[in-house]
Amino acid sequence: MTTDDRTADGRAADGRAADGEPPADAASEVFAALADPTRRRILDALAAHGEATATVLAAELPVSRQAIVKHLGILDRAGLVVGHRAGREARYRVVPERLGITARWMDRLAATWDTRLAAIKRLAEGE
Repeated sequence: MTTDDRTADGRAADGRAADGEPPADAASEVFAALADPTRRRILDALAAHGEATATVLAAELPVSRQAIVKHLGILDRAGLVVGHRAGREARYRVVPERLGITARWMDRLAATWDTRLAAIKRLAEGE
């Protein structure tokens, strides 16, 4: 990635920091979007279909089409789905990159805490 591919604050075009971590607000958006079980079910259904309309999703889930559209808007703002027009329909598909970036950040955070906890254990056990 060249410096031309970065924003003025040094972030990559997809919002990641120079070290590959998602910005705090992006991770918060992903966590908030995934906190709702209906949105997780929508993501599962989209992953199974590859691509679907709000009407198709509403037929599979116990919520109205209007509720599906609102949930899709939240998932879109979090960068987890993207929609495009196909005639009169809006078709949505999963965008796994933001989820992958957030998962890698969580893995690095877990490794950091594992190291810290191991050090505390060694101190507590007198090693």
